[in-house]
Amino acid sequence: QVQLVESGGGLVQAGGSLRLSCAASARTFGNSVLGWFRQAPGKEREFVAAISWSGGSPVYTDSVKGRFTISRDNDKNTLYLQMDNLKPEDSAVYRCAARGQGITVINRSASQWRYWGQGTQVTVSS
Repeated sequence: QVQLVESGGGLVQAGGSLRLSCAASARTFGNSVLGWFRQAPGKEREFVAAISWSGGSPVYTDSVKGRFTISRDNDKNTLYLQMDNLKPEDSAVYRCAARGQGITVINRSASQWRYWGQGTQVTVSS
């Protein structure tokens, strides 16, 4: 069964760092674009970052460029999001997602992603 399980969220002060991990099933992970989305209360789900199956061509939303780094370890079937210099506006539930097996095209629209994790809460205090 398809599984995406996030971990690494928590409470951090502004300027601090967190690393999110997403453990995925092999079927979900392989040959699939993987990404991170976030959603704060009262706001729509927002694309954060995505990465190709090979680990190249990462794509980021403008607000996190230079602060967040997406990566993946195919041997461990794990997706990562390193978040540095966190800001209060980064506070949200972060969800990892997979477009689907064999789908390699990055899409910024949440509706185009097939598989989702349950989410991990990131709270950044000022």
